[in-house]
Amino acid sequence: MRNARIAAVVAVIVGLLVAQRLGVFQLVRDPAQLRDSLVALGPTGYVAFVVAYALLQPFGVPGTVFVFAAPLIWPWPVAFGLSMLGTMAASVVGFSFARFVARDFVSDKIPQRFQKYESALAERGFVTVALLRFVFWMPPLLHAFLGVSKVSFASHFWGSIVGYVVPLFLVSYFGQRLFDAMKTAPLWVWLVMAAATIAVIGGAWLFRRPVVAPAPPER
Repeated sequence: MRNARIAAVVAVIVGLLVAQRLGVFQLVRDPAQLRDSLVALGPTGYVAFVVAYALLQPFGVPGTVFVFAAPLIWPWPVAFGLSMLGTMAASVVGFSFARFVARDFVSDKIPQRFQKYESALAERGFVTVALLRFVFWMPPLLHAFLGVSKVSFASHFWGSIVGYVVPLFLVSYFGQRLFDAMKTAPLWVWLVMAAATIAVIGGAWLFRRPVVAPAPPER
């Protein structure tokens, strides 16, 4: 087991060094550059997109670069499918690396805002993971937190899918139009979005809130 962990760490380090030497990090900073490079690859771009997403995002490359680039390259159904595959692959890589390889190292790096969900993950793993993914999406620290938490792999996997579906569908379907609309949206749109987010969080909180049985009447 120890040798497997060491091999995994070495593989990750080597992969990141190779990516750096090939200029991949510079490339993924700009969705337009990423688009041009993937278009030049033709059908192989599908595989390159998912593999690059899965290996780079858990270790610091923003996943939004891939998600926003996909609908600029392919029709929205293809962009949605590839975004889901890449996002789930990156989530599984980050989760597995934290749980099986670097658990002790990442445990101390988890922000306090995530640690407060520990008990909810132990009791209602699927619902809590879906909520966290819907609200926070895919930051590497969230992958790490879920990896060192008590949530099962199955709850993490299926909860992540549910949490990702709506945001990734919206980005894939509307693409660049969504990005432009967000910049020019009137105040009432932001108020509606804020109200919807509060409603989702409030509903999840009420769902997680323990039900207290009423005290028996006094005789």
